[in-house]
Amino acid sequence: MILALAVGTYLFRLAGPALHGRVELPARVQELLSAGAIVLLAALLATGALTESGGFAGWARPLGVLVGGGLAWRRAPFVVVVLGAAGTAAVLRAVGVA
Repeated sequence: MILALAVGTYLFRLAGPALHGRVELPARVQELLSAGAIVLLAALLATGALTESGGFAGWARPLGVLVGGGLAWRRAPFVVVVLGAAGTAAVLRAVGVA
């Protein structure tokens, strides 16, 4: 099963460069694919930031993600974004905010 998944993943990664000049997608399809990628990433961010073991993760993690997102929006260096998010969550947990 793992080998089948590895081969499938490799074929998906190979399909992009192999079909790059041969297939043209209409502008509307390209817009929908871009919007779909953004929605998928937002959903992944939300589930990772808000849930843990099937329940609410507490307030420290979402607030840390919010601080990290704000720093990223302001184009802070990656290290500053990560340390800001982790530091916010750590400080909130240290003062008792779950």
